[in-house]
Amino acid sequence: MNKLIDLSLPLNENSPVYPGDPKVKIEPFLTIEKDGCNVHTLTFGTHVGTHIDASSHMVADGKNINEFPLEKFTGKGVCIDVSNGFDIAKIRELKVQKDDIILFYSGWDSHVNKADYYTNHPEIPIDIAEYLVLSQVKMIGIDFPSLDHEPYPVHKILLKNEIIIIESLTNLKELVEKKFTVFAFPLNVGVDGSPVRVLADQY
Repeated sequence: MNKLIDLSLPLNENSPVYPGDPKVKIEPFLTIEKDGCNVHTLTFGTHVGTHIDASSHMVADGKNINEFPLEKFTGKGVCIDVSNGFDIAKIRELKVQKDDIILFYSGWDSHVNKADYYTNHPEIPIDIAEYLVLSQVKMIGIDFPSLDHEPYPVHKILLKNEIIIIESLTNLKELVEKKFTVFAFPLNVGVDGSPVRVLADQY
């Protein structure tokens, strides 16, 4: 039996939120005691916790998350260890293939809910982003909260080429040098992104 690995942070009121974005609120709306059933209201932004960026996040007239085919959100995964820094020569040696889903393990998920989570995180170098565009990968995932900092050049390079992005993953260390399939289906909403439950099916 294959091993399923959860790559998502829990979605709760302590979930990491980019400074200035709406925080998660979870409130009871109906209760069994009063109403015969439990119902909650959930309030959160599209880029909270583990989430996917669609092209429309930073590209005018880019696709919303529900405009991508379902095949975009699953595929063969490749997890690259960048805990000691990014090295394009090492990445070239891996011979990344078209439609691969590239995950970068940095170990930064250990900083979740720390003061520096959003300020000192790693960044993907522009030359690596351009190489992955040329390689025609379908998706890139990271265990830190953003690919880059303002003015977000790496985001724009990838998203304008319809390479979607998963941010704030966790547990990627388990996938380095392993064979696995990624499943990362977002909510079916016509907006710029969505929280997502990401699984790796290791084989």
